[in-house]
Amino acid sequence: MTPCGNMKRSDNIFNQNHICPWWLISFFDNPIRRFFHKPEKIFNAYINEDMTIFDIGCGMGYFTIGLAKLVGNKGKVIAIDMQQEMLDGVKLRASKAMVSQQVHLQQCNSDNLGIKETGDFALTFWMAHEVPNIKHFMTEIFLNLKSEGKYLLVEPIIHVSKSKFHSFIDVAKQVGFKIDDHPNISFSRSVLFEK
Repeated sequence: MTPCGNMKRSDNIFNQNHICPWWLISFFDNPIRRFFHKPEKIFNAYINEDMTIFDIGCGMGYFTIGLAKLVGNKGKVIAIDMQQEMLDGVKLRASKAMVSQQVHLQQCNSDNLGIKETGDFALTFWMAHEVPNIKHFMTEIFLNLKSEGKYLLVEPIIHVSKSKFHSFIDVAKQVGFKIDDHPNISFSRSVLFEK
């Protein structure tokens, strides 16, 4: 995600210096990744066909496409990112995968995610560490989830320490989330929350 708003405000949830640039995403989104992060395997237990999903910090849509296949024609995935280049990549991938109908693009800004509806499931995969105002960020996710909605927080184990990850969990609890599970995801620290 990259910033697209005024970066002078101190309450921004995103900061230009912390965000992975669009041109680096091919390092993470490559065919080898499917050996470690298969969207169908990671999300199958949590996703139903009629759900509305928020893929926050979606990048070029690596998980967006897998989620769109899981929700089928009855559901939708709202792919949220700050960088238009990322969203353009999602649009192209969704078209190639024939899931354009399920994928809705949402460009956020530095102050908020711009979500205008409630969802059943939210995902932040390897991106929450880029957020300087994590409490504001998690509060917004919490408020936009339906009652008993789920939020899967996944962070890279080599980049986010155990103590830093526990601080994210503490913030999530402060805003109202309850821990539901600790899924085992390769190279990651992960926790599934419920509203």
